[in-house]
Amino acid sequence: MNSIEASIRNTNTKGEVNALRSKGIVPAIVYGGKNQNQKISVSKKVIKLLVDKENFLSNILTLNIEGNSQNVLPREIKFDTITDEPMHVDFLRIVKGAKIALEIPVKFINNEKSPGLKRGGVLNIVRRKVELKCPTENIPTQLVVDLENKDIGESFKISSINLPEGVMPTIQGRDFVVATLAAPTIIKEPEKPAEETVEGEEGAEGTEGEVKAAEGEEGEVKTAEGDKKEDDKKVGDKKEGDKKEDKKPPTKKK
Repeated sequence: MNSIEASIRNTNTKGEVNALRSKGIVPAIVYGGKNQNQKISVSKKVIKLLVDKENFLSNILTLNIEGNSQNVLPREIKFDTITDEPMHVDFLRIVKGAKIALEIPVKFINNEKSPGLKRGGVLNIVRRKVELKCPTENIPTQLVVDLENKDIGESFKISSINLPEGVMPTIQGRDFVVATLAAPTIIKEPEKPAEETVEGEEGAEGTEGEVKAAEGEEGEVKTAEGDKKEDDKKVGDKKEGDKKEDKKPPTKKK
C-alpha cells in the first residue's frame, strides 16, 4: 500500500487554488463516511508517479494528513486539457463494512505453459477489466486467469476466477465470458503456376508487339501512297505548265 503526504488547504477562491497549482501542488478533497469533506493538497510530482502506475483508481492509499493517517481510494482525477497535468483529485475514505463498485483488471499468467497457445491458438480477451462490488477492506488488485494446461476451445468465464471473500461481480444472473482460447485463423491464397504466368505474359507481349508492328507497316503504306499521289500531282502540274508555255500568241500581219 502506497503512503503519501498531504496538507490541509484553506483555499476559498479560484485564484488561491491556481496559486497552489503554480507551486507544483495539486488540490484534492477527501469525502465519504460520517466525517465532513476535507480539503487537502498533495505534491503534483507524487500524483504523477502514482498515475503512471497501473490501476491508480483501484489501489488503496494511505494519506498522512499532518500527523493523522487514513486509508483512501482515488475515485477521480482531473487533467488539464492542454498540458495534461493533474488538476484535482478526489479521495474516498475507506470505511469498514462499506462496499464499493470498482473495475478490477484481469491478468493472464502461464502463457508459456498453455498447449493451445503453443499450437498457434489465439487468446481472445473479451474483458480486460471486470466491475466488482467489493468490501472496502478487501479490494483485489487484479483478477488472475491461469492458462497452464489450457488448450484450444477453452472458455474462461467469471465463475472460473477465484474472487476474494465478499467480492462479487456487479453483473448478476449470467456467467459472462472473460476470454477464450480460439484456433488460429490463417487464410492462404491459392498460388498460380509460375510457367503459365510466364507464358501468358509472353503471349500478351507478343500480341501487343505484332499489333504495333502491323500499325507501323500500315502507316508506312499509307505514307507511301500519299507520297505517290503527291508526285503524280507535281508531274501533272508540270505538264500543264509546259503546255501553257508552248502556246505562243499569233503574230499580227503588217
